[in-house]
Amino acid sequence: MNTVRQQHGRARPAPPRNNDLAQIHIAKKQLGMDDDTYRDMLWAVARVRSAKQLDHAGRAKVLDHLKRCGFTGVSASRPKRPTPAPEVAAMCRKVRAQLIALGKLPDTYADGIAQRMYGVQFYEWLQADQLHDLVAALQVQQRRVGAPGR
Repeated sequence: MNTVRQQHGRARPAPPRNNDLAQIHIAKKQLGMDDDTYRDMLWAVARVRSAKQLDHAGRAKVLDHLKRCGFTGVSASRPKRPTPAPEVAAMCRKVRAQLIALGKLPDTYADGIAQRMYGVQFYEWLQADQLHDLVAALQVQQRRVGAPGR
């Protein structure tokens, strides 16, 4: 949920305040609170009637209270990186080394190639012969941009 804003041509992360407020409102929806119940909760926990009035400590108190009430948090838009099967782990390390040489971290660059070539979300899920194709594609890119490596 970390949005990025442009300022003078450079990207910067959204302030933590906005992230906290977004989580509070997501929790309100997830817990099924109507507006009156929500405002009563804000008053009981932090002595405010609007989340906009919360300072950092107040936002932390409200989020802690909402978690105790059953708020599970915001799930990531992408699942965690999978652990590669033992038979392809060495090839996955090779792909990772190539990504580092190309300066293409995080691994989403290789994931995008795996998605386009084989319709697979994560390159760690590829079969051995498919990983060889991915390594070859990354080698072509390394030669193209003059990155170190074979």
